[in-house]
Amino acid sequence: MKASRLIAILLLLQTHGRMTSADLAERLEVSRRTILRDVEALSAAGVPVYTERGRRGAIVLMQGARLNAARLDPDEVEVLLLAGLDQRSFALLNLEAEARSSARKLATRRLPAPEQARLADLIVVDNTPWASDEAPVDVAAVLAAVRTGRRLQIRYRGSGQAEPTSLVIDPFGLASKGGPWYLVADVDTAPRLLALSRLLEHEVLDEPARRRAGETLSSVWGDLRRHTEPGGRILVTAHLRADRIDLARRILGTRLVQASDTQDVGHGLVVEIVVRYDHPEAVRQLLQFGDHIEVIAPASARRRMHELAADLVRVHACVPSIDVAGS
Repeated sequence: MKASRLIAILLLLQTHGRMTSADLAERLEVSRRTILRDVEALSAAGVPVYTERGRRGAIVLMQGARLNAARLDPDEVEVLLLAGLDQRSFALLNLEAEARSSARKLATRRLPAPEQARLADLIVVDNTPWASDEAPVDVAAVLAAVRTGRRLQIRYRGSGQAEPTSLVIDPFGLASKGGPWYLVADVDTAPRLLALSRLLEHEVLDEPARRRAGETLSSVWGDLRRHTEPGGRILVTAHLRADRIDLARRILGTRLVQASDTQDVGHGLVVEIVVRYDHPEAVRQLLQFGDHIEVIAPASARRRMHELAADLVRVHACVPSIDVAGS
């Protein structure tokens, strides 16, 4: 939608001041020609944006210019009210007051038809995971350190590690993914995704960050996502009790790549599911479905489930006696 794209261009320029047409095209997933046409349209509408020519040319928003909500139509205002983070995330960034102020200003521009409810009254965004008991993370302090543009010395406990290690990192920025926050940075020129929940200490160093040429937070985040999200080399087929399929979708997420219609296999209604894993040992995740699941294939996955179940039987074979009188 062109109107939404024009708003996005203005917001990006308002944040960065100047950007190349190639950068804008990549961010908005359109061609450079489309970006240049949009800039001409903005300029013709009186927006103080212009194109610098030459080798180092860029698209520039004049200093001091701000997005004027009066220029937005109601649908565009609705999009801005819903875009981005929830109130908890704004609070973590120490931007709660600014978020409330912006919402009030935008709300004054919202003039829906009398019979229409506002989208902001019908949709709530909550990035907090269910049953989350993680300790609070000082996201604002980490953000302030990243904004200095300098290298950071951190103490970080990697996943599965008992003790933290000391690292010098070159940060690109922060990312919020499904609730948790991450620090996107280079460690020895290699991109890393560092969970803020495992970041124990950070210190700003005197040297400027040594970011790889041509890389931005957006490009590094995109690469990390492609490598982090499950690709999967092993497909495990299983029969799952039909009334557990919604639970499976929540637990397995994108690893659940296929689910058949309900079928009767002689001992109740089941759904045949296909789950993608990177490693055979990951099949132990399915143990949490207990006797509501039966792994069918491959044979190695079924055999591993049998071994894991046998281990559980051995561990729980001896039931400790309970001294009721002494309790």
